[in-house]
Amino acid sequence: MSWAMQCQSYLPWGSWTQLRRSLSGSRGTRSVYLCAASLPGAAGSYFLRKVPRTSDISLPRGCVRYQGGSQEHSVQPSSSRHGLSQLRNVASSDAIKKHQKSLSAWFSHQPNEERQFGPSFSLDAVHVDPVIRESSLEEILKPSPDLTIQNQLQQPCSQVIGLQNLFDVDACGRQVKNVVLYGTVGTGKSTLIKKMVVDWCHGRLPRFELVIPFSCEDLSHSHAPISLRRLITKKYQHLRDVVPMLGASNLKVLFILNGLERLNLDFRLAGTELCCDPNEPVPPSAIVVNLLRKYLLPEASIIVTTRPSAVRRIPGKYVGRYAEICGFSDTNLQKLYFQMRLSQPGCSGENSAGSSSGEQENLVEMLSRNLERHDQIAAACFLPSYCWLVCTTLHFLYFTRTVPPSQTLTGIYTSFLRLNFSGEVLDSTDPTNISMMKYVAKMVGKLAYEGVMSRKTCFSEDDLQQCFEVEMKTESELNLLEVFRSDVFRFFLTPCVQPGKEHTFVFTIPAMQEYLAALYVVLGEKKTLAQRVGKELSEVIGKVSEDVAVVLNIISKVLPLRFLPVLFNLLKIFPRYFSRLSGKDRDAIAHTMAEELFKEEDYYNDDVLDQINSSILGVEGPMRHPDEAPDDEVFELFPIFMGGILSRRNRAILEQLGCSIKNLAAFEIAKAMKKTVIRNSRKGLPPSELMDYLFFLHEFQNERFTAEAIRSLRTVNLSSVKMTPLKCSVLASVMGTTCHEVEELNLTSCNLDTSSLRILFPVLLRCKVLHLQLNSLGSDACKEIRDLLLHDKCVVSNLRLANNPLGKQGAQYLAEALAGNRSLTHLSLLHTALGDQGAEVIAQHLAKNQHLQELNLGYNSLTDTAALCVVEVAKKHATLDKVHLYFNDISEDGKQVLHSLRMDRDGVRALVFLTAGTDVSDYWSNILNVVQRNLPFWDRERVQQHLALILQDLESSRRQTANPWRKAKFLRVESEVRKMLGKLQHGTL
Repeated sequence: MSWAMQCQSYLPWGSWTQLRRSLSGSRGTRSVYLCAASLPGAAGSYFLRKVPRTSDISLPRGCVRYQGGSQEHSVQPSSSRHGLSQLRNVASSDAIKKHQKSLSAWFSHQPNEERQFGPSFSLDAVHVDPVIRESSLEEILKPSPDLTIQNQLQQPCSQVIGLQNLFDVDACGRQVKNVVLYGTVGTGKSTLIKKMVVDWCHGRLPRFELVIPFSCEDLSHSHAPISLRRLITKKYQHLRDVVPMLGASNLKVLFILNGLERLNLDFRLAGTELCCDPNEPVPPSAIVVNLLRKYLLPEASIIVTTRPSAVRRIPGKYVGRYAEICGFSDTNLQKLYFQMRLSQPGCSGENSAGSSSGEQENLVEMLSRNLERHDQIAAACFLPSYCWLVCTTLHFLYFTRTVPPSQTLTGIYTSFLRLNFSGEVLDSTDPTNISMMKYVAKMVGKLAYEGVMSRKTCFSEDDLQQCFEVEMKTESELNLLEVFRSDVFRFFLTPCVQPGKEHTFVFTIPAMQEYLAALYVVLGEKKTLAQRVGKELSEVIGKVSEDVAVVLNIISKVLPLRFLPVLFNLLKIFPRYFSRLSGKDRDAIAHTMAEELFKEEDYYNDDVLDQINSSILGVEGPMRHPDEAPDDEVFELFPIFMGGILSRRNRAILEQLGCSIKNLAAFEIAKAMKKTVIRNSRKGLPPSELMDYLFFLHEFQNERFTAEAIRSLRTVNLSSVKMTPLKCSVLASVMGTTCHEVEELNLTSCNLDTSSLRILFPVLLRCKVLHLQLNSLGSDACKEIRDLLLHDKCVVSNLRLANNPLGKQGAQYLAEALAGNRSLTHLSLLHTALGDQGAEVIAQHLAKNQHLQELNLGYNSLTDTAALCVVEVAKKHATLDKVHLYFNDISEDGKQVLHSLRMDRDGVRALVFLTAGTDVSDYWSNILNVVQRNLPFWDRERVQQHLALILQDLESSRRQTANPWRKAKFLRVESEVRKMLGKLQHGTL
């Protein structure tokens, strides 16, 4: 037995640390095509089949290629190719052209996941080639112990080879005919092969005159004998006139066999007979074997793509060159990929493409800086698939403006897994034929769940052994684990690059840990030993009872044995009893979801969307010192992903991946959630946690459940939550499931703008008390507020717009709204830069209003003229009885006039200062509270001057009164003002 056959695994058994050392690929001289984009896709899904499954790519003719630091134009198709000159038959030449056109059109289709990047985005616009490294069978079977993640990302490599050089002569000068191109899941094998095909379609691969791609996944489904020529014409009917020339001319042909791991090949003569006749019908696997043997069409070139575990299926003597796809081992390649994805015209939507171009540039810049500062995210983006996930997530976070949002975060992760694992079987040679995703959910999901429960993200070698190896009992289980370690492990887990944690592993993308943990729980994999044994017994007894029922019915008609029906009923007891116990599992899942969703220790963290944003773009400011103790790990996405996985769309995608979640199970879990999740949500939640709860309802995608949950929310407090367009869309979508009135919506200091108000318009209509303070809203926003207040369905009665730069034009819009509104009773325009002109405009329209009761115009630089104008209108107003005018530029004479107003005589009270003649104003505490709440946002020097004047007025009024009780009240108020003034002077307030 050869040395290669004696190697039963790529890694020494039990040494998970060896995985870190076996990570391959590195920097080197690179070629970058600005032609087509890398997109994760299941291997083999684009070849041979008549209907493409996901991401197809085509390349334009006029592309530019960058080789290192130089630039050269791509090779244009020659008018007299070498191969076509040998095709004497004009019909054959036309057939190849039709074949090229068909393949190019085939690979031009974009999947739904790519349409989000804007109408102008095309996958044939930009492509970044991953690093390809020349390898050998010995290196594959015995990885170097010195390769770590650090030298992958930092050290150059002399074995880098370009895609166009794969068929060059080898080191011994022999012409290479068979190339094996291998790589783990997510490195871009299929994308690279698609690029090669389309390059040939546009004349950029002149080495070959005919390219014939085959999908090994498709070939694996057919076992009927078929000839090579019939197989080609069956899949590519345009080649009917060319096929007879195969083997009879010097036509340079390239066969592409994508996804060889799907085929069970036997190179023994006893297993696969020799065949050199392309007309002889043999099984498809025999055609592949004889092509690789060079016994069938020996002059043809062949490129095979496969995962590392299947490389050994082809004997080394039949392989001319091994090449490994190593992903984006250079951060510059990652930056180029991100820039071309996130900077496309129309990426941010049709309505805001111009206004968001700066935001797109800023996004790319922040991501680039984070790649330079944090090695962990650079290690994650080593895989092109994860670069796609990062871009898609950022696009979701920043450019979602539709209501409801077109997708969910859970949907993005589920689609990402479908693009990489759809149709993938872990090991085609294993009789269980388990899907790769099902195995991942069971094995990696267990590790992820235990990490979430124990609040840790770093896993030691012992942790991995405990999760992956402790229950391995059979040869089949060990073989499956070995394939998983070589092909899939590095897709989900990567060595940690943080100082002091070099010997541990982390999830490549942190949120993937929470997704897999959620999938592990929802699939019901979290079971005790008794539950697992009970399920197996229930299934066995249930199947047996069906057969026994038929036999007992026959026997009972012949023999009067009364005990037989009793025995039959006893057989049915256990499955029925177990089904009741399984219902308890649904309650446990709902309880886990509620417990994780409403953890009090997470109440004052950022909301989950901000957490995701920070994990990708980093946190601006000084970086944490390596020796500083990290904060506690937060896993607030875990329950949200649990809800998202239960949505109908995600369950349908997971069904394609072999992870089945039955409708009945989802229904029972949702039913149990009503007792736990909705009940817990009625408790007062901090703003960030309330945003998480709303996002959970959006991810759950169950309109009936969401409506019931929202009806219990009469007050929605989201103050200080940064309301991005996505969060506004989520809030509008979730609140839109019902039509009930909202008692109070607090959006203070939420970074709202005009577009935010436009998205939230249907929600704002239903709010009685609406807080919009501290949002930098200008005159454009006032136009939206005017339309809101003039809407016939508006129920807003209390509107607070304090500390927004509304200005004169904003006042004009609000005045128009006041004139026609019938619901508003309280309006606060405190510190909104109205000035005299703005106040006078409001006064002019105020007479047309019949419902306003209180108007706050404090701190707006009003002079006597404007203040008295407002008061004169207020005197004649039917309902307006209180006007706030403090902290304005009103003279002493003006104050005296305002002070003389009497509620019983004039019908209005003006709140200007803290005194009322020789007594303290009844509203002194209200005024001081308003001042104290707004001090962080006001001009402190000016407030200090106003407080000094108020203090002088208090002292003067106290001296004028002889009443000891009133003197005591004055002294109390003076004390409060002095405290505030002292804190202002010392900078402690």
